[in-house]
Amino acid sequence: MTVNQTKGKIYLVGVGPGEPKLLTDQCKEVLSGVDFVVGYALYVDQVRHLAINGQCETWQIGEELERAQRVIDLASEGNSVAMVSSGDIGIYGMSGPIFNLLSQQGWNGSSPEIEVVPGISALQSASALLGSPLMQDFCTISLSNLLTPWEDIEERIHAASHGDFVVVFYNPKSKTRDWQLRDAFITLKSHRPGETPVGLVKNAYREGQNIVLCNLDNVLDKYDYIDMFTTVVVGNSSSYVHAEKFITPRGYEKKLGVSDEK
Repeated sequence: MTVNQTKGKIYLVGVGPGEPKLLTDQCKEVLSGVDFVVGYALYVDQVRHLAINGQCETWQIGEELERAQRVIDLASEGNSVAMVSSGDIGIYGMSGPIFNLLSQQGWNGSSPEIEVVPGISALQSASALLGSPLMQDFCTISLSNLLTPWEDIEERIHAASHGDFVVVFYNPKSKTRDWQLRDAFITLKSHRPGETPVGLVKNAYREGQNIVLCNLDNVLDKYDYIDMFTTVVVGNSSSYVHAEKFITPRGYEKKLGVSDEK
């Protein structure tokens, strides 16, 4: 299949965590002006009121490639189309399927035109609510093995453990996939102290928001609390908790010859 090279335009839009105040002005402007808004039903419903000039199309989980192709087809017919994802669309979002399909279909890089509209990601939302956990090198790891073999994910967890990275886990646990996060915690605990902070942020900046601070020694006591709407942040060997805030020192104290206060 090849792309019909027309003057349609695709906007890849991150709609943030769900709080209307956290939508960017660019996001609002795009959604109010396009012909179509397409995305997973939950995310389209969050911004449906902004699509004052366009038609909304909702899709379900598991229809990502079909959804991406629909957007390409609409743009190839000359329409302006917004594909929406929660958080930032370029982090485990729908940017990947769109660009991947276009590259396979002979896209020339300009027709249809593509513009990416960034949004506040889940890791940024979780970090803001927890305190300052991401002040040193960190990595994000998705624990979903639907698209990535578990062996590859496990290798990345070991590498992050050895490297003393702060780790942010996306897609930590579902009803049918409940053991991977437990294994990840065990791996991390083998390389850093048991008192290493763990932040569990559920429904960040959405209805039902809740924040739990624990550590590698007792996080398994909170295991049933964690679900697919939870972002999990595990500190490195220098992270600590003070006044209910998760803190990872940036390192200025060492530069100035001052000890970290814990």
